[in-house]
Amino acid sequence: QVQPVESGGGLVQAGGSLTLSCAASRSIFSIGIETMGWYRQAPGKQRELVATISSGGNPNYADSVKGRFTISRDNIANTLYLRMNSLKPEDAAVYYCNKVSPFQAPWGQGTQVTVSS
Repeated sequence: QVQPVESGGGLVQAGGSLTLSCAASRSIFSIGIETMGWYRQAPGKQRELVATISSGGNPNYADSVKGRFTISRDNIANTLYLRMNSLKPEDAAVYYCNKVSPFQAPWGQGTQVTVSS
């Protein structure tokens, strides 16, 4: 495996919830010792960072998702999660995970989130 694998996206009504997962081999990154992030990219827009979790477990969120999204991780499974509640149409995007670092891993395929109004 040379890139992370994101999953869990789908079509949901506004106000609904989804939980995204990002699994990676430790040859790509070790989630427990890196600052990890969830990014998203909507059509015609630049990729943006929406949530991070430090190696110490401290989360941070973009203002647009604060209070609605929760980032977490399973160090043993080397898996990163993003719980998304109260989804809005503007949350629709392809979601990716990666290190928050100048030296990022290859990007995965991402997982599509579609929110209907």
